Amino acid sequence: MKSGLYVSVAALALVGSGALAQDLAFPVGEGAFNWASYEEFKAANGGHDGKELTIAGPWLGPDQELVESMLAYFEAATGVDVKYVGSDSFEQQVRIDAEAGSSANISVFPQPGLTADLAKLGFVAPLTDADAAWLRDNYAAGQSWVDLASFPGPDGNPALFGFFYKVDVKSLVWYNPENFEDAGYEVPQTMEELKALTDQMVADGVTPWCIGLGSGGATGWPATDWVEDLMLRTQTPADYDAWVRNDLKFNDPKVVAAIEEFGWFIEDGRVAGGKGAVATTDFRDSPKGLFTSPPQCMMHRQASFIPSFFPEGVKMGVDADFFYFPAYAEKDLGKPVLGAGTLFGITKDSPEARLFIEWLKTPIAHEVWMAKSGFLTPYKGVNVDLYGDATLKKMGEILLGADTFRFDGSDLMPGGVGAGAFWTGMVDFAGGKSAQAVADAIQAAWDGLK
Repeated sequence: MKSGLYVSVAALALVGSGALAQDLAFPVGEGAFNWASYEEFKAANGGHDGKELTIAGPWLGPDQELVESMLAYFEAATGVDVKYVGSDSFEQQVRIDAEAGSSANISVFPQPGLTADLAKLGFVAPLTDADAAWLRDNYAAGQSWVDLASFPGPDGNPALFGFFYKVDVKSLVWYNPENFEDAGYEVPQTMEELKALTDQMVADGVTPWCIGLGSGGATGWPATDWVEDLMLRTQTPADYDAWVRNDLKFNDPKVVAAIEEFGWFIEDGRVAGGKGAVATTDFRDSPKGLFTSPPQCMMHRQASFIPSFFPEGVKMGVDADFFYFPAYAEKDLGKPVLGAGTLFGITKDSPEARLFIEWLKTPIAHEVWMAKSGFLTPYKGVNVDLYGDATLKKMGEILLGADTFRFDGSDLMPGGVGAGAFWTGMVDFAGGKSAQAVADAIQAAWDGLK
């Protein structure tokens, strides 16, 4: 494998686990990695010298270096020669390669929907019942991951077609700890407490929320995340899944209620600039009100990437922190988490491809990337102390505490809805149109696609 790697494959093959830990480009305490699982995997699966495994995915630049640092361990343990190719047009390229019969052994899909499309056409090989059982037992909210990666094959029968790896969390509320401390506010543990805190802030003359839906041609998408999170907190996971498939219609009272829940948060007095400013405020600018003096708002619900748009000099854990967007205590729906992630699918079957899926079941296959940056995993067997910083560790713990995980719903819907009518409908809702009227229009758009 060509590198860019933090540690050479040749070095890995020659040194023991202690020396290997010392050779890594980040500090690792003695015994911190699950070396026993690595050595066990190596002992059982070595001797594949001369065999090749091709992997295609969306990761380029720093992310490519990070995934290759994990792949180096697989190479060293098995002798398999791994060739990874990244592409900034992966979604198009993977289809082209499949139709041409030139797919990589493993493809890294950024969306379950794309995997489902190719699986139905017979371009993705199903995984095994044992793989599904492993995910149920070893991933937090394990059944969720099996459900998210199970699709009908060419014969119409559902099967597991992907193994999720590298996850993002969206169910987060960001705040400035100093502002909370000065006002005597406590981090809420339930949705009831979050709403009570919102009302308390209004009573204190403080604006609770900063919310912005602006995103150029994609304006409206931040509100879809709100509605998805609120669907998971007001309805069952089965209802959420039915909604994403349109078996539960978009204008069903359950969905209308979730849109109205979002409406509660954007009422005048609860959001910076008033309700009328929500749709015209760029989502990249909206969190900046947390850090003004005096603060323009106290809370901002957004995914794990949003610190990239914080003002320069903001320090995580000092000037900014986050908490889990809580669930209703009274609804007994557990702790759902909304997010996204990538999944590995076998697009050209081989023994080495199957062996790689087994590799993903080892803790160290996750821990190597965890210890660097930009990686979260629901694998319960990892050492969470290996996360590269306190922010990632805290997000990882939220993921491990989830009872249910669901993928961003708009990403699973047809493009004309999830990246079209849903976006524009939420802008219309923020502009004053009723939730029912908005939901009716989105359902009409969905019906028009059939």
